[in-house]
Amino acid sequence: MTDTPNKPGGMTYAEAGVDIAAGNALVKAIGPLAKATARPGSEPGLGGFGGLFDLKAAGYDDPILVAANDGVGTKLKLAFATGRHDTVGIDLVAMCVNDLVVQGAEPLFFLDYFATGKLEPGTAERVIAGISDGCRQAGAALIGGETAEMPGMYPDGEYDLAGFAVGAVARGQLLPRPGIAAGDVILGLASDGVHSNGFSLVRRLVERSGLGYDDPAPFQPGLSLGTALLTPTRIYVKSLLAALKAGGGIKALAHITGGGLTENLPRVLPEGLDAAIELDALTPPPVFGWLAKTGAISAEEMLLTFNCGIGMAVIVAPDEAEEISAVLRQGGERVLKIGEIVPGIGESGVFYSGELRV
Repeated sequence: MTDTPNKPGGMTYAEAGVDIAAGNALVKAIGPLAKATARPGSEPGLGGFGGLFDLKAAGYDDPILVAANDGVGTKLKLAFATGRHDTVGIDLVAMCVNDLVVQGAEPLFFLDYFATGKLEPGTAERVIAGISDGCRQAGAALIGGETAEMPGMYPDGEYDLAGFAVGAVARGQLLPRPGIAAGDVILGLASDGVHSNGFSLVRRLVERSGLGYDDPAPFQPGLSLGTALLTPTRIYVKSLLAALKAGGGIKALAHITGGGLTENLPRVLPEGLDAAIELDALTPPPVFGWLAKTGAISAEEMLLTFNCGIGMAVIVAPDEAEEISAVLRQGGERVLKIGEIVPGIGESGVFYSGELRV
């Protein structure tokens, strides 16, 4: 095919708002970010039609693959409002890989989807730098993704994110395991804040408070309100994988996302068992107290909407609870004994005692 000049008055893709050169420049700029996440089994190069991963090189002979996808939700609105784009990529990875590890799977690779009306390379690079950071925290390789420039689809300065993660677990090691029984202990792993759920309500509460995102955070001295609320979702992968390798004491895990403990714990309980949670054992970060006070929100609603300080629940055999707790603490987690499994009546549920101290 020979190069021919565009016809007089002819339209171009750039005039329609799509800058192919900017997209190519972005791919080149993020290459080192992807390469930094390389792990056994991954091919770190970008630009092909698909990402490659070698399961045998990763040490798996007879694995079951586990896949998850998620987004960041309306927390992105805070990134747009504050101009801070360096942590939402961590959130994106966390929401996917934490869902893999609760099934006993090791995250292997990650792909992202970044869509915007007009590509702003500086913003996109910061978002993808966060994704690369999250992948390193999880031990997953960033092997590819899609950057879509779609004029007219998004307001100026805004974008959307989606993430896709694949992990593997040896056959016979999937969670939850059979044998969850009354008397099993429920451990809670502390969250780092609101994580990535409930931000439609958070944004309404900020409006009610009369504060701007650049104002000092009432609950976290030294940070602006926007920066404090953008604290990224904690990634629990490496500490939990270490605990799983330490023995068979962990019977189930629950990622505490939208729906809180109330909705997420029953997802891993067999019929006929309930979770009894002692609220006095929870130590929610101060942000939750500010949210509850600002909106006059009941404890029941807080527990249904937010993680309230517990980002991951771990169900363990009672005689192994101390050993598992020690391994998790060595991995950097703050571990709380928050309840136990009890005989239930009918559909599995969560029952609370004590008082939520927010």
